[in-house]
Amino acid sequence: MYNAKLPVKFLSAVALILLLVACGHDPGDRALSGAGIGAGAGVGAALLGAPLLPAVLVGGAVGAGVGAATSDKQIDLGR
Repeated sequence: MYNAKLPVKFLSAVALILLLVACGHDPGDRALSGAGIGAGAGVGAALLGAPLLPAVLVGGAVGAGVGAATSDKQIDLGR
């Protein structure tokens, strides 16, 4: 049985995770870790029925962008 609210909840959770977990001190480190996290989220989306390759590519790109666009002073979970 398909639950129409599940993708919205999943994408909201993924967006929150991407905003919170990119780590590193310089933009390159943060972009790399964000890309890995985003690609992992894309695999999670594929498990819910999304096509694998586009989900991983989009997740990785969004994660890299968020990681590169933020600084460790803006988002630092280590404090």
